[in-house]
Amino acid sequence: MTIKATIAGTGGYLPEKILTNKDLESMVDTTDEWIEQRSGIKQRHIAAEGQTTADLAIEAGRQAIENAGLKPEDIDTIIVATTTPDRTFPSVAVKVQAELGCPVGTAFDVQAVCTGFVYALSTAEAFIQTGKTKRALVIGAEKMSSILNWEDRTTCVLFGDGAGAVVLEAKEETAEGIAGQGIHSTHLYANGAQRDLLYTDGGPSTTGQSGHIVMHGREVFKYAVSYMAGAVKDALAANEIEASDVDWLVPHQANSRIIEATAKKLGLSMDKVVLTVEKHANTSA
Repeated sequence: MTIKATIAGTGGYLPEKILTNKDLESMVDTTDEWIEQRSGIKQRHIAAEGQTTADLAIEAGRQAIENAGLKPEDIDTIIVATTTPDRTFPSVAVKVQAELGCPVGTAFDVQAVCTGFVYALSTAEAFIQTGKTKRALVIGAEKMSSILNWEDRTTCVLFGDGAGAVVLEAKEETAEGIAGQGIHSTHLYANGAQRDLLYTDGGPSTTGQSGHIVMHGREVFKYAVSYMAGAVKDALAANEIEASDVDWLVPHQANSRIIEATAKKLGLSMDKVVLTVEKHANTSA
């Protein structure tokens, strides 16, 4: 008997406040044209004063549970991917658990920044395949505006706040209607040698503050294209399919130029690539 982790429901939340490129022109030395030309971004959503990462996660999680046709008490594991938690501890996940009314069970955060959601998804899949979990709520949530230097035009224009969630459910692959569904494979990578290309200049054990984002844009662009294409090729090879077999590529929405360059490297038409970054900028995990 093969147990597969299938997506039973999805949810998402973006804060009401929208900050456009035109708005940023009055805040920092930049222009709408400069931002869009280099990133494809036109606007981003910014959390309201007092609105936390957990608040975003809770809304996305609630939607995902409802979309799955389930109730909070049906969830036995919650994993939140975030690099902007409300507190150093306890985790965002335990607040989500309490506020949604989920039962006592497994709840923790994963910190892998822009790859965070995939790391969390892969972890939840492993829990399901080992029989430790029947239904997991996996959330990526970020309040990136809280770690931006709003005087640094190279970074503050690129990020936004938001959350997305899925409910993963354990199902037997032999069950009627399940054949071919579920997560087929996950491929996780990290290269610590390049940790100084994109980072925050603070942390609890160094400055005692969260710090602000610092980025070496050209190097990040170069490696992002190479690594994203490489990860896709590994996933294709592991499942014995070609890029031409793919109906949709759903990449991390960091920068439209990175996405376009990645698609070109893979030989994929942009008609097959989901591109939404212009509406919400880079929401990290």
